[in-house]
Amino acid sequence: MVRSRHTPSWFPPLVLAGLSLIWGYTWILSKQALDYSPPFAFAAERCVAGAVALFIALRIMGRPFKLTAPGPTLVIAMIQVAGFMVFQTWALVEGGAGKTAVLIFTMPIWTLLMAWPLLGERIRGAQWLAALCTLTGLLLIIDPFNLYSSLFSKLLGVMAALCWAGGTILVKRLRTRHTVDLFALTAWQMALGAIPLIAIALVVPERPTDWSMHYIGILALISIVSTALGWWLWNYSLDRVPAWEASLSVLGTPVVAILSSHAVLDESFSPREIGGIVLIGSGLLLLSLVNWLVSRRNRLRSTH
Repeated sequence: MVRSRHTPSWFPPLVLAGLSLIWGYTWILSKQALDYSPPFAFAAERCVAGAVALFIALRIMGRPFKLTAPGPTLVIAMIQVAGFMVFQTWALVEGGAGKTAVLIFTMPIWTLLMAWPLLGERIRGAQWLAALCTLTGLLLIIDPFNLYSSLFSKLLGVMAALCWAGGTILVKRLRTRHTVDLFALTAWQMALGAIPLIAIALVVPERPTDWSMHYIGILALISIVSTALGWWLWNYSLDRVPAWEASLSVLGTPVVAILSSHAVLDESFSPREIGGIVLIGSGLLLLSLVNWLVSRRNRLRSTH
């Protein structure tokens, strides 16, 4: 990946660091938003607002609105947007923002495990160690043998991670068959995924949303800053740095979520959970380093 000659070398890493801060603190905003809106309504409202913000961003940037491969895009929207939003928001209702963020960011490992049977991408060498490290950390956090732990919220977080991973696999398969604009794909995913979320919010009995200025401000920050600006920054970074470097940089997102949840929401972590978080972070870091080594080896081969 070649950086633009007009872009200073320090700028893309700075963008990615900012993205980690934005996406990390979004978990705190989402937890706070649930004080004003019930979970399914919030998921629908967030999705609709995010779709509107993304389409406005597409118009401002002059990028095409074209919906490529409607069928596969609809399936991705149902899994990666509707499924993810439902489980993520429900997990935030039942558990803490920091722990939920950590569980959901196990997504790269689930993607690695799914890619083997679905895409034929075999797991090799140190990738097994990364998977083992992350899954061990996951077991420490979930603590399935402790009948008094909040197991349900943790399983919801894992389900959200599986939806994200499944959607990632489907996006990867879609991009091998069609030329798609990732930003437009994200906008359409958000719009199509909002449909079942709206239906669920209308059918499930919930308290009405408190449309206070505080809630409107939170929703605007999540849709405009976290969703539209966040995805633009992510695509901007991917155009200028290798994918492994971008992925490694946003591993700071759950760290920001953990620190913020402790400082703002007074969320506490047991020694076992801290050990699990360290193991998950180590596994994801190892996976990113393996990807860097593979990328570097392939680049060296291509130059000879």
